[in-house]
Amino acid sequence: MSRAGTSTVFAIAASILFADAVAQAPDYKPPRMPDGKPSFEGTWSNATITSLQRPSRYKNLVLSPAEVERATNEHPQVVRQRDDDKQSSSTKFDGSDLGRGRGYNAFWIDPGMTFTQVRGEYRTSFIVDPPTGQIPFRDDYRGARREAREDDQREVRGGFDGPEARPLDERCVINSGSAGPPMLTYLYNNTYEFVQTQDTLAIRVEMNNYIRLIRIGGKHIPSNVRVLHGDSIGRWEGDTLVVETTNFHPHHANGMIGLSEQGKVIERFTRTSKNQIWYRFTVEDSTRYKQPWTAEYSFNATEGRVYEYACHEGNYALPGILAGAREAEKKTAAK
Repeated sequence: MSRAGTSTVFAIAASILFADAVAQAPDYKPPRMPDGKPSFEGTWSNATITSLQRPSRYKNLVLSPAEVERATNEHPQVVRQRDDDKQSSSTKFDGSDLGRGRGYNAFWIDPGMTFTQVRGEYRTSFIVDPPTGQIPFRDDYRGARREAREDDQREVRGGFDGPEARPLDERCVINSGSAGPPMLTYLYNNTYEFVQTQDTLAIRVEMNNYIRLIRIGGKHIPSNVRVLHGDSIGRWEGDTLVVETTNFHPHHANGMIGLSEQGKVIERFTRTSKNQIWYRFTVEDSTRYKQPWTAEYSFNATEGRVYEYACHEGNYALPGILAGAREAEKKTAAK
């Protein structure tokens, strides 16, 4: 058996055992902070092959234990990790594969190799409501979103006067999906460090090395102040930390989860075992969605470290892009 195949079998077996352990721990008592509240401190990962929305190949939210091995082995990400780096120097590419995430080959990505488990269940999507597992976009927003993206792309392609005109992710300034809210998975860098005090939960996000601060017991800042990842305040409901985020910056509109300035995200963090945090969130934004929608997954404890984020696109690609624009301007002027 190949190394990748062996790793996948071990990962499946480990995930089954871990899910059973989680399911059998209803009376789990979480570690406590000095103030008596549950502790979320530690290093966690949300890497998984489960996606936010449910792919059409799955009919149900939950996979039975008998379905997990087959579904894992057939998952496009697992297949890619096994086969993508077997391409030879004679393999021809025409660029059409870039839209499917082929900007990096499998060696450089680390999105996860197992389905997320929530209270012992294997899930095919993060979204649990609506039951379809799909984001309930407003019909008028779909068209407006498409037009806005087309306008944005026209502006992006033409905005070569200086680096400030380039998108934030291209400049390695920010990635709105991993830090959220809501916090989602990415191609890599899915590790988080939680540091907690009585009045603050700090989440250090590996992607872009962003530190998100949740003020426990605080009040929202004035509504006219808009910050990149919104303003997050927390409160305790029993052993669950409930976090409300508002005051989203306009840049968040084009993030992985588009939110207007009226948007709100409610997150819930619950320590369910030594190795798992149950993370559940609800998105509310009537300008974009037909109804509030809810998703959930698990953060899993990891011994891995949060590594330095080094975005070489900003270091190397950006000067090249701008240099190319200057060259194109010279040719236009010469004509």
